[in-house]
Amino acid sequence: MTKATYDTGNIFAKILRGELPCHKIHEDADTIAFMDIMPRGPGHCLVLPKKPARNLLDADADSLVAVARTVQTVARGAMKAFQADGVTINQYNETAGGQVVFHLHVHIIPRFDGIKLRHAGGPMEKPETLAEQAQMIRAALAQS
Repeated sequence: MTKATYDTGNIFAKILRGELPCHKIHEDADTIAFMDIMPRGPGHCLVLPKKPARNLLDADADSLVAVARTVQTVARGAMKAFQADGVTINQYNETAGGQVVFHLHVHIIPRFDGIKLRHAGGPMEKPETLAEQAQMIRAALAQS
């Protein structure tokens, strides 16, 4: 098996460089969290390391620790903001594992009893809805 290389042209690399916009929730020295533009449910957001890493398989340990900390923080904020019953955390590696964008990222999806997730890759959400949801999560984080 040949190790795939990191593509600096992927959409998340462009967001990290400020070439594309995002609805940011959280940012620190090592990670960024923002809304998923094709959410599977209300409050669906993503956490990424700032360091280039194709996925979990080639990320350095410090990036993984930073991502895990941010995932926990943002998941708590998202659950609070949406008064969710639970949260789904997903992370995919390589095409066969379901990965579509090849920069390490973790999905955080607030969950509600009896409500199924929308299909992956579904329609894009309205920017104003994403902005509102990002603000809700930021407010919940500020209260923590």
